[in-house]
Amino acid sequence: MKVTASGMPGAQGIPGPRYDVIVVGAGVAGSLVAKVLGARGRRVLVLEAGERAADPAQGHLEALERYRSAVAKVPGSPYRAHPAAPWPEVTDIAGRGGGGGRVGYRAEGYVVQRGGLPYGSGYVRVNGGTGNVWTGLTPRMHPEDFRTEDFGYGRSWPVGYEELEGYYRAAEREIGVAADVGEQRDHVGLPFPDGYVFPMHPLPAGHLDRVMAGRLDGRSVKDPAAGVPVELRVTGTPHGRNGDPNPSYDGGAGFVPVGAGGRPDAGSRCGGSASCIPICPTHAKYTPLKTQGQWGPTVRLVDRAVVSRVLVDGNGRAEGVEYLSYGEGEGTGAVAGRASADVVVLAAHAIENARLLLLSDLARRSDQVGRNLMDHPVLLTWGLMPEQIGPYRGPGSTSGLEGFRFGPARRSRAPFRIEIGNWGWVWAKGPVDGDVAELLRTGGEDGRGLFGAELRAALRDRVGRQFALQFEMEQGADPANRVTLDHDRRDALGLPRPVVTYDLSQHVKDGMAAARAVSDQIFALLGAEDHTDHSPGPAWPGHFVHDGRPYAYRGAGHAAGTHIMGGSPDTSVVDEWQRCWDHPGLYAVGCGSMPSVATSNPTLTMAALALRSADRIERDLSARDRPAALAGRVHRSPLAPATPGAAS
Repeated sequence: MKVTASGMPGAQGIPGPRYDVIVVGAGVAGSLVAKVLGARGRRVLVLEAGERAADPAQGHLEALERYRSAVAKVPGSPYRAHPAAPWPEVTDIAGRGGGGGRVGYRAEGYVVQRGGLPYGSGYVRVNGGTGNVWTGLTPRMHPEDFRTEDFGYGRSWPVGYEELEGYYRAAEREIGVAADVGEQRDHVGLPFPDGYVFPMHPLPAGHLDRVMAGRLDGRSVKDPAAGVPVELRVTGTPHGRNGDPNPSYDGGAGFVPVGAGGRPDAGSRCGGSASCIPICPTHAKYTPLKTQGQWGPTVRLVDRAVVSRVLVDGNGRAEGVEYLSYGEGEGTGAVAGRASADVVVLAAHAIENARLLLLSDLARRSDQVGRNLMDHPVLLTWGLMPEQIGPYRGPGSTSGLEGFRFGPARRSRAPFRIEIGNWGWVWAKGPVDGDVAELLRTGGEDGRGLFGAELRAALRDRVGRQFALQFEMEQGADPANRVTLDHDRRDALGLPRPVVTYDLSQHVKDGMAAARAVSDQIFALLGAEDHTDHSPGPAWPGHFVHDGRPYAYRGAGHAAGTHIMGGSPDTSVVDEWQRCWDHPGLYAVGCGSMPSVATSNPTLTMAALALRSADRIERDLSARDRPAALAGRVHRSPLAPATPGAAS
């Protein structure tokens, strides 16, 4: 793709329009930062690499149609990819596993893979980012999740649950969370302020949830790592999708659900469409587009703008960005531009944030940029319940088993959270088309295929009893898991593509072994047929053998850790406010800052961190604007503080 010089604002030495803040990426974190600062009158430029729909309502309908007509219903299927802003799709991750480093894993998609095992997660680059395709689950992290070093692995946070609690509540308002405080306090162990309730009542438990609770609640299974029994309790999961508003919320003020375009919609509810990933037809699930609909007039979004470099002055202070702007059609070329601001916020996804820091040759002091890449490797087990349980309805999961997330057992194996999967075997084996094909081929008792009434009866019996357990493993920070650049492989704009080197630790593999043993016991309590099969093959690139037993995993799409937060510039990239230690005025926000990814879905924690950083940025800008009297003269303060992390 040909790149030409810019006629765009700020192309020559950044003399054009100057902003208070430039935000790179219009996903969850970037959209929230822009909203907070825009509400305070700050001039904010948001640069988004992907496309946005000129008419959001029409764009939503077109995205739905693309999704419904797609042969492979993958996370990116509702959206139009452009060669100038490609993304890694889950279909890029194929082939046999590398066996944990003995052979190695190779993938040649947009994200090049060169690790021992596959990094199993993708993301999308469109307006709203991966926040368009998330599951919509919003559990908080547990207080002990912030201090994993106490348990002998990973890295601890420079802040704790107490510092983040208020921002959790703010994020739950912004996203619109439906959950039960009593359940989260009693069965998860989360502290809440007295009198707090979530904005909306919890989503109703599904039929599968009730069947599971009837057979599991109060029963125990043995954790093989700890050698102690763990009591089971089916617990509702907090959701970022619209349920019934709680009139007690906010001291009795109540809450109005937010619908399409970020507009209040008192009647908006989850319709059980079962397509949350990748698109919610009814706008019940939160996406960043709802936040964007609430932006003030001082926030400007420019889409199809791929930021290629962060600019710093002679003192290392961030002063702007360079970006490449491309047209709607392929082969239209790209135009180089610049924009300047007092603060630059990178919010482009953990892998893209790291890539941009590496492209800019910034934040090198700790040698941690791109390192500590984490995810939630997910062990799946699946089977058939003795009776019909109504799968493939509602959100992908509405409840889970929380007893393996915390406690001393995490010293000896990775902790995990068990999601009860509502969508049958789709994550493990693909859509039900595979069941139809199998029954057509060999479904009869004599090994011949089934047809007609027999086929319909067999399908009704099999599909109606399908369920899955999804064990989301915590993966500790490991500097060997990292993002680098391949200067010999470039994208359509000529920028080096990201390379991921990834593997699982012994701690994670021990966690999967414990999870499999727990699954065996749960299946026995349920009286369920276990159809789990982790045999090596093209369907399971994440296959490995551990202590003689086969295992396989999928990625959860929870990339984290690539610009890790810490208490020292010698060992971390950003401070507790997500400010780059080495560059005043430069923030890197998102899951890439998280020192541990715990066992909870990370979007809510990421949103809380973004809101906390937005407050910090506003204080920095206020300090800049505050006149200071020096030797009888009025002096405008420089953007404070001079040393990031020196003040709170």
